[in-house]
Amino acid sequence: MAHLKIDYVEFATRDLPATQAFLAKAFAWTFTDYGPDYQAFANAGLDGGIQGDPDHAGALPLVILKADDLEAAEASVKAAGGTITQPIFSFPGGRRFHFREPGGNELGVWSEK
Repeated sequence: MAHLKIDYVEFATRDLPATQAFLAKAFAWTFTDYGPDYQAFANAGLDGGIQGDPDHAGALPLVILKADDLEAAEASVKAAGGTITQPIFSFPGGRRFHFREPGGNELGVWSEK
């Protein structure tokens, strides 16, 4: 069984510039751009990002766990009764997958490899 910890939180937004401006002004968070639809934030106590893709607008925050072995984590999720909602994919910085646990919460798992 993989032992994973919460590593990242991802918010979805309908207006990336407005969300970024609000978080910067209200909480003094700083940002790194990763293309037109994504910004990572820092100085928030936990790393995270803002997803500006319109297909994700209005989604609940996505809690993301970190794994050393992504395939082993995926196998553990499946064995425990989780449903893979987005198979392993690459992104700048690593790879990840999304799953839904039996109670309905969607989470992600990422790895640098």
